[in-house]
Amino acid sequence: MFFIRFIKRQPPGRLIAMGFALVILLGALILLLPVSVRPDAEVSFVDALFTSTSAVCVTGLIAIDVADHFTPFGQAVVAVLIQVGGLGVTSVGVGLILAAGKRVGIRGRKLAMEALNVDSFGGIVKLVRAILKMTLFFEVTGAVLCFPVFLQDFSPAHALGISVFHSIAAFNNSGFDILGGMRNLIPYQSNVLLNLTTAALIIFGGIGFLVILDVLKQRRFKKLTLHSKVVITTSAVLTVAGTLLFKATEEITWLGAFFQSVSARTAGFSTYAIGGFSNAGLFVLCVLMFIGASSGSTGGGIKTSTFFVLVQSARSIFVKRPLSSFRRNIPPENLAKANQITVISLGVVCAATFLMCVLEPGCTFIQLLFEVVSAFGTVGLSTGITPGLSIAGKLVIILVMYTGRIGAFTLLSMWIDHPEPNARYTHEAVTIG
Repeated sequence: MFFIRFIKRQPPGRLIAMGFALVILLGALILLLPVSVRPDAEVSFVDALFTSTSAVCVTGLIAIDVADHFTPFGQAVVAVLIQVGGLGVTSVGVGLILAAGKRVGIRGRKLAMEALNVDSFGGIVKLVRAILKMTLFFEVTGAVLCFPVFLQDFSPAHALGISVFHSIAAFNNSGFDILGGMRNLIPYQSNVLLNLTTAALIIFGGIGFLVILDVLKQRRFKKLTLHSKVVITTSAVLTVAGTLLFKATEEITWLGAFFQSVSARTAGFSTYAIGGFSNAGLFVLCVLMFIGASSGSTGGGIKTSTFFVLVQSARSIFVKRPLSSFRRNIPPENLAKANQITVISLGVVCAATFLMCVLEPGCTFIQLLFEVVSAFGTVGLSTGITPGLSIAGKLVIILVMYTGRIGAFTLLSMWIDHPEPNARYTHEAVTIG
């Protein structure tokens, strides 16, 4: 009874964070079971916790190879954790309630509203249904397109399992693979079908469910909401810019440059060895990973809309005009939240990088910064240092992945509840610059 009363007193954001933590712990315990681990492999609790966190936070960083250490059952558990993490604990819970034919209560609707980042819980059940159907459509389509590619190298049953796993991981922007040997997609770097299918799944999963629904409803760019216009425009610009920069700094094909530009936006798949990239290429990856995907999507980062508002804010200062875009004024509250999210996120990345520098003196600064940004952006790309991290280093990365999935701003604000001040102070300017 005490536990039930405690749960009922918690705000939605806190319950969601607790739900993610519980799923992570449960996933780690299941991955430690003998049925999950291969007879010739050994999995420690920290490595199981790392894998579970990376899966639920749809990251893709791995301390141990999933294919080499886990049985088909263990790999299926990882796929389920990715699916739950991508859709969100609340959306999955609401979906299960609907599947059971039961009614979703007000509290469940509020939790779903908080998880999906919408302003009203009116029509929230219909939205969850649409999201679940959309997810099933994209993942089944992706698996069907990937199957003939993997069938060339594996038996039909194995190829089907890899195709389903890969489609789930790609749409949920999680860079896990079960090809073995920590190769990721390097053996398929020249396969056009797999590259384009994976990139399409990443893009659709990363722009957000609300944007996809808006496009399907309006069908014309001019009729879209401001949020959809911002997400589509920013995503396109970042993808093109990333492709050009990777082609200019690295010895890779145009297909490889495009794929890495798309994947860097929280997906974590790689068709080239990231450890062999130049410092310039790694820096571009860091910027793309930090920006991440879009609000209401399966990806992480500070989000494309946040980045867009910051850029437009700088532009409005230079041209001395109100903050606006697409013939719409952007509220000051949006700019304030964008600034807060960016500052807090930079603080998390800086603090975690400092800790990693202390804990992992054998790694270079760019390697550690890259690892932290990848974890925070729930990307999963790595220069190859993840398996060699100390227990303390892995725990830091686990916390960063969790923070990146929940959101640094949300995670901080939901534990701090200051009452509205009664007094108002007089204004006084501060010299800036």
